[in-house]
Amino acid sequence: MRSNSPLVAHLILLALSSCTAFAVAAQTEAAAPVNSAGATKPADDRPIPAKGVASGVAERIDELLAQETGPARNSSVGKVDDETFARRAYLDIIGQWPSAAELTAFVLDPAGDKRAKLATELLDDSRYGRNWGRYWRDVILYRRAEDRALLMTNIAADYFAEVLNVNATWDAVATEIITASGDVSEDGSTVLFMSQMGDPNEVAAEVSRIFLGVQISCAQCHDHKTDRWKREQFHELAAFFPRATLRPEIVDGQQRSFVLFSRDFGPRELPPGVEVNQRFRPIEHFMPDMENPAARGTLMQPAFFLTGAKLPEDQSDMERRHALARWITSPDNPWFARAFVNRIWSELVGEGFYEPIDDIGPDRKPTAPQTLEYLAGEFTAHGYDVKWLFRTILTTEAYQRQSRPRRNETQPAFAANCAGRIRGDQLYDSLMNALGLPTGDEQTLGGYANPRAAFGSPRAQFNRAFGYDPSSPRVDVTGSIPQALLLMNSPNVAAGINGRSSATTLGKLLADDRSDESVVVELYLRCLAREPNAKELAVCLDYVKETGNRPDAFEDVLWSIVNSTEFLHRQ
Repeated sequence: MRSNSPLVAHLILLALSSCTAFAVAAQTEAAAPVNSAGATKPADDRPIPAKGVASGVAERIDELLAQETGPARNSSVGKVDDETFARRAYLDIIGQWPSAAELTAFVLDPAGDKRAKLATELLDDSRYGRNWGRYWRDVILYRRAEDRALLMTNIAADYFAEVLNVNATWDAVATEIITASGDVSEDGSTVLFMSQMGDPNEVAAEVSRIFLGVQISCAQCHDHKTDRWKREQFHELAAFFPRATLRPEIVDGQQRSFVLFSRDFGPRELPPGVEVNQRFRPIEHFMPDMENPAARGTLMQPAFFLTGAKLPEDQSDMERRHALARWITSPDNPWFARAFVNRIWSELVGEGFYEPIDDIGPDRKPTAPQTLEYLAGEFTAHGYDVKWLFRTILTTEAYQRQSRPRRNETQPAFAANCAGRIRGDQLYDSLMNALGLPTGDEQTLGGYANPRAAFGSPRAQFNRAFGYDPSSPRVDVTGSIPQALLLMNSPNVAAGINGRSSATTLGKLLADDRSDESVVVELYLRCLAREPNAKELAVCLDYVKETGNRPDAFEDVLWSIVNSTEFLHRQ
């Protein structure tokens, strides 16, 4: 693999120029939940939401967007063709490119509703839960308080995969996470508490950020500078959590895990001079005295800052947490639905109604507020059905528009779908599938049983280089030198690009004695889910002919494709 070849550089530049949007974007860049072991956890008696394509809702969304952003401005960007829609939908829903057979079958399907049908089929694929389970794992663990929480990496991903695949409603999932208990190495619903090591202040801030989209953590030490939230309101929220405790689990004299449990008995406050930590924590929450940190502080009564609803101080841990979960997920609280709708819309369309996606609230002004209100209202009316929301967005014209670079402040919102870098797990799976290598899913990597594997696996190494916080603004997600070096020097990548190995995609193609043109077309289909255009095909064929060494030449061709901007981005 001669990565320093001028012709390889030319191939990369050609791949970049084949999609201008990518080049510019790269520069600007009520089912019961189940636990991580697969057992059903009855949350309530809400039935699993029925399937259905919400075309009427999708049409209304497009109408409202046109009214709020200008129909003439939006009409200049048309819908993508079937090939591009399939590539986009596959990557968005299951995290992988479609195979050549899947792509061909979709394009040749004459049905007028095939795009809506494809959305339903992909949401019923178990890879949907795996892809989005990793997404929600990252939403929580990228904001962890310390790295011990990373030992839940696979447990958390498995938990979210399971609840998403059975289509547990989002209120049921939120309730289970807020009221979680048990061994963190066995139950992924404990991940939010483990990510913050049970600190009531940090747990309160994350519950608000993830499930309400409201960044109230700034009010921990002082009244919020840009929002209406007062310091007392933050600590009233933290008062729901002081009794939720993480206890080390010791087996044969060694710590094996942590257990999240309710500690309803103990000192209401600590003696003077004793510092609060995991072992010494009162069962009530006190707002510190900023002028005298050594003082007792103010005893806080649990209260929900959005409504002012309060609980008596003598409530148990689970009574507190269940009450908060009810208030957060109530249909009367619009911020719960808005936060989820805004986040998923941003992931699928490329831009949220609110930016950043986890900093919304009554003092923030959204783009297209009527559209957001309508979609959030429908999401609530449909019982917080997650798959319904995905199907609805995928059938909108807003989702199906051609991709363009991320807009600046003077350009209209939602006039096009925005190209963006794909997540680390998606890129790893796409690369391994393109090269014909096993993805090495983390069956042996997670939990406390094998922590070295969790941190040292090829997937983990790849995520350390290419992963990013899903809540970060997309303009902040850019390429880096370590990423380029990993693709250039990774033993896995080098082994997968080997044109002389019978175990790789390229080796098998060359061993079949296919024509050069057939090999180029197959590589493009496997890597980019499309055939090469005439210019790309000509450059590749000329390079193979001039090199005079077929395996070496095709190794360079394949290496240039998987290093192209198009491979690293979602169109």
